[in-house]
Amino acid sequence: MAENLVIIPTYNEKENIEKIIRYVFNLPMEFHILVIEDNSPDGTADIVKCLMQEFPDKLFIEERKGKLGLGTAYIHGFKWALQRDYQYITEMDADFSHNPDDLIRLHDACANGADLAIGSRYKCGVNVVNWPMGRVLMSYYASAYVRFMTGMKVRDTTAGFVCYTRKVLETIDFDRIKFIGYAFQIEMKYTAWKLGFNIEEVSIIFTDRREGTSKMSGGIFREAVFGVINLRWRGMWGKIKPRKK
Repeated sequence: MAENLVIIPTYNEKENIEKIIRYVFNLPMEFHILVIEDNSPDGTADIVKCLMQEFPDKLFIEERKGKLGLGTAYIHGFKWALQRDYQYITEMDADFSHNPDDLIRLHDACANGADLAIGSRYKCGVNVVNWPMGRVLMSYYASAYVRFMTGMKVRDTTAGFVCYTRKVLETIDFDRIKFIGYAFQIEMKYTAWKLGFNIEEVSIIFTDRREGTSKMSGGIFREAVFGVINLRWRGMWGKIKPRKK
């Protein structure tokens, strides 16, 4: 069994899903893929199921009844991974905004001492392609705000390209993770940081999707910004605790 699992949440990704799956399986390092499919009306699930016949024991799908939120999709995937023997579990988008080649770099960072590795758009300046300036500024300053409010030294706090070691996911109490949108990404990093894990940022180039429809909105960023106040409060009052064994 491979030690690496890539979790890809999908909703209406028929233009991208086959290409991303084939790309990952052609990498020089072995990765398995788990697709968390939220009942896409465009037939995304059918494409994945067809590919599962070609890639048995490497490609898996978990189907849900509808759009239940990004955070719940990843937590579903994390629990699935922990029931198996995966040692490195990575979040990745289906739309090639995250370069699959960087999966190896994130794995290597964790294999060499990081507890979680972040594919960071802002470690070395601003490495974003095809975003309008307003969106770049909103994302960049949202991360700066999170750093100011929480004390974390992470440059890209909202990043969705993250490799977790097994021990991090075994320690985090998923029942205490409250956010289901993109604030989930901040909450997971903050929780890992408060629990004392070593976080490393790996500089990547983020390229906005070329096909399909973006799921991003101003409301998602607002959730992230205002949710940080709640996180800060919980951190101050010792409400972030490891999972009970």
